[in-house]
Amino acid sequence: MDKLSLVRWKSFVLSDVFTISSGKRLTKADMKVGKRPFIGATDSNNGITAWVDNTNESLDKLVLGVNYNGSVVETFFHPYEFIFSDDVKRLHLKNGITSYHVMLFLKTMIIQQKVKFEYGYKFNEKRMQRQKILLPVTEDNSPDWQFMEEYMRRKETLLLKPAVEKLCNRLIQKEISGGGCPKTYFHT
Repeated sequence: MDKLSLVRWKSFVLSDVFTISSGKRLTKADMKVGKRPFIGATDSNNGITAWVDNTNESLDKLVLGVNYNGSVVETFFHPYEFIFSDDVKRLHLKNGITSYHVMLFLKTMIIQQKVKFEYGYKFNEKRMQRQKILLPVTEDNSPDWQFMEEYMRRKETLLLKPAVEKLCNRLIQKEISGGGCPKTYFHT
């Protein structure tokens, strides 16, 4: 049985779970080429639309970036330092959690709302503040952060295991690895 069917879920308003902050406009004319990612309203490259040397008050890291213009509701996790376009909102969890796996779980829950904002129904700041997402909950009806973490770790392992095993088998075939990967590498 799928463990998700045993989980209790509850609806949460984004502004109750996240602090939502704005990006800052940076025109192409004002961009200085550099090594810092600039996050724009795109649906690819983890939201990175340029590499700049600029800085401004949107300088941040360990947050979700959610587009409210361009590719509306596209959501990416940014564990590295970057600056944001004014077409993207920064979402910090109010409880201070910055776990990669929890943030990926939340990204998935937010992006499921994308279909609501197609065809001209704009995902503006007011709607973002009020948007609800479903989250797994503990006995006291608070978000179950531990479940989110563990669930995404298991999913990651299931996705990576075949690729790692394939690479190990190639190494064995080329007699480079001296025995291959240990079978206990993955805990499923």
